[in-house]
Amino acid sequence: MSSKRHRLLVVEDDIGLQRQLTWALEGFKVHCAGTRAEAVAALQQLQPSVVLLDLGLPPDERGVQEGFATIVDAHRVAPRAKIIVLTGRMGRQHAVRAVSLGAHEFCEKPVDMALLSTLVARAVRRYELEAEAEAAGTEGRADALEGIFAASESMLEVCRSIERLAPTSLTVLLLGESGTGKERLARALHQLSARARKPLIAINCAAIPETLLESELFGHERGAFTGAVARKIGRIERADGGTLFLDEIGDMPLALQAKVLRFLQERVIERVGGREPIMVDVRVAAATNQVLDAAVARGTFRLDLYHRISEVVVTIPPLRERGSDSVLIAGRLLRQAARRQESRAAGFTPEAVQAIEAHSWPGNVRELKNRVSRAAILAEGKLITAEDLGLVARKAADFDFPTLRESRRRAEQQAVLRALAATAGNVTKAARMLGITRPTIYEVMSRSKKGDDLL
Repeated sequence: MSSKRHRLLVVEDDIGLQRQLTWALEGFKVHCAGTRAEAVAALQQLQPSVVLLDLGLPPDERGVQEGFATIVDAHRVAPRAKIIVLTGRMGRQHAVRAVSLGAHEFCEKPVDMALLSTLVARAVRRYELEAEAEAAGTEGRADALEGIFAASESMLEVCRSIERLAPTSLTVLLLGESGTGKERLARALHQLSARARKPLIAINCAAIPETLLESELFGHERGAFTGAVARKIGRIERADGGTLFLDEIGDMPLALQAKVLRFLQERVIERVGGREPIMVDVRVAAATNQVLDAAVARGTFRLDLYHRISEVVVTIPPLRERGSDSVLIAGRLLRQAARRQESRAAGFTPEAVQAIEAHSWPGNVRELKNRVSRAAILAEGKLITAEDLGLVARKAADFDFPTLRESRRRAEQQAVLRALAATAGNVTKAARMLGITRPTIYEVMSRSKKGDDLL
């Protein structure tokens, strides 16, 4: 990637940080802006590939509204630019809301330059892929893991596992609820492997009648059974040199499991009605939403087959256990849906963000995608509401985001409260416990009495 041909706009009012970022990203054509107005002008003139945006801009340096407004403006005047939001360690909620408005990524302050460089490179890569797709008139093929949205540590670890396993020949079992992305991860496993130029053949073991599944997997010879008027090559044979993905393997009929086990052990198959052994070179991935240990105990799944397909097990967490991933995924799904459906929807209202975070998502990412796609069509304004998503809206008090300054003030008050409680109200002992002076405690208490209800 030749980064010199990419323009990068830094929107930051701190001159020192501007210089630091310019120096750290010297491989790009870096331009700087200190206010929202300057940023909009630069966006119109430069059409940058990437924007680094600090949410705290004048005249609202301690707030975030100018930063949020800049995101909306950026999508209007430079819709292809990838926005990376810079936020304080206490500002993850702000970052999540920024992503829901259309930001591509976020990076916490103080900025880890190595991490930021990685995020910028990834944003540039996405920018290039979309540019290539636009030039070709199609939605371009992204990197293998590009379509797998992950910010939570549990899902990032899943992605790292896929990257580590891809170059190997190990059989991988993907476990997870319906809609968590098992097939997408299997495709990533294939695309990142040395077999990527060969076919990935998938078969859903639960979707094909038991009487036809053997023929689908192994193929058949002409005359093997009524209706077999010609030879048929099975899915396993078609996957030769590539990857075979056995989806919902927990639903495979018990009678067929013995034949699949033999294939996995020997990498040899025979077509139905045939006698000639056929060698196949196939990497196997399997997936199920069932608890296979329980199926083995019930006698509906063979223990030896379970051991054979589970050389490595990757468990995919449900969306409800992935923290703010639901909002991040919703933002990206909305941008995809807006391009595909030519929708003017550009983000979510704060109520919608809160509703997305509060929903349990029993259908996982598949359910989220369906709701966002529908909302992108039905929404009357530029911001999708909770009602557009078919979710319950929360009260305003539930989704107000405190500023970093407010969060710090409340944390100080809570610390003083706990220290005073522990010392039975002795200010001297409380101050010593906290490592501060008595006047500081009085100052914190005084601030709280002027308008805060925590004390």
